[in-house]
Amino acid sequence: MTSGSTLALAGAVGGAGTTRTTVEFGATLARAGRDVALLDAAFATQGLAAHVPGRIDPDVTALCTGEGGLRDGLVALGLDTPGRLAACPARAPFERLARAKTPDAARRFEEVLDSAADRFDHVLVDTPPVAANQAVAAVTSADRVALVAPATERGLDRLPTMRDRLHDLDAPVDAVIGTRADPGGTVEPADATIPESDQRSVADLPVSADPDTEFAPAVAAAVETVLDTELSLDFPEEGIL
Repeated sequence: MTSGSTLALAGAVGGAGTTRTTVEFGATLARAGRDVALLDAAFATQGLAAHVPGRIDPDVTALCTGEGGLRDGLVALGLDTPGRLAACPARAPFERLARAKTPDAARRFEEVLDSAADRFDHVLVDTPPVAANQAVAAVTSADRVALVAPATERGLDRLPTMRDRLHDLDAPVDAVIGTRADPGGTVEPADATIPESDQRSVADLPVSADPDTEFAPAVAAAVETVLDTELSLDFPEEGIL
């Protein structure tokens, strides 16, 4: 069996929209008929859990501390798409969060990532600005690394620092994704640009699951660029940027 591709989406700064980008990338790939797993390496913020319905037990930190397996930790997001989209988020008490950040737990995170790659076409890792063991494991184990930076002075100013940090880890950056840009605009020096969406709540379904938006084709173009793939998705003519 051929393993699926793995991508770590790492924030250049906190609040870059990395979780949102991870979910939207996953929904877009699922709409193209790909089976996708989302893994949470952002233990501190636990933002991916807001997109997952129902009970989360075990969560990804439990898997990293030897308290469960990937099959038990994956939760389907329930989108009406040709491909499957499932997530393994972090939702844990502080005590387990601390244990999940140890070097041993980081090695188990790598094992979870490998296990997911054996079962899915793509594995996307929601990764915070790299400063903890599990984030290091994500960027050094994934096939590709993309930095996510908001279209702000603060976000773009941090790109060189994060590039240098990832270079030190022997995890070169394959692409930069600019987020929260004006519709139709670009973000220099980003390789792909995603505009701000009109989503009201983080718990709403991914915007890109609906092709009748301006947001969806922009995400699809970003996915094709970052993963060097062709999705062959159709969009209403008025929705194409």
